Amino acid sequence: MPREIIGMLDGKGMRVAIAVARFNSQITDRLLEGALDALRRNHVADGDVTVVRCPGSWELPLVCQRLAANNSADAVLALGCLIRGETPHFDYIAAECAKGVAQVGMQSGVPVVFGVLTTDTVDQAMDRAGLKSGNKGFEAAVTAIEMVNVMRAL
Repeated sequence: MPREIIGMLDGKGMRVAIAVARFNSQITDRLLEGALDALRRNHVADGDVTVVRCPGSWELPLVCQRLAANNSADAVLALGCLIRGETPHFDYIAAECAKGVAQVGMQSGVPVVFGVLTTDTVDQAMDRAGLKSGNKGFEAAVTAIEMVNVMRAL
């Protein structure tokens, strides 16, 4: 029988940092609420959570890099919301934000979870921030807990 490593959903004693974009705050505030709810439900103490607000999704990779580099967090969540407009601006910001967040995780070895919505409409974003399609902030926090436990087991 092969050895199998499974990340448990117990965050007791974990330190989690959340970088959240202020742009589209009507959405990102809901993502943050969802993430905090998931962390609490999975035994992460409020005192072990740090929330850092930054201007927008473009700035998330840099904030995540600093949070991952200072060894104060076992996992970092990046929460933001990009809504497609009439120009290619959305495409550039979304691609660079995703690449930057992924790069931070790869270079630091700290689980960095991408919780940035990239939607075509405000309604789609609201749906993914808790109205119809669950809360992607909640899902990002659960992923962070699981990844910390996977990395510890490795």
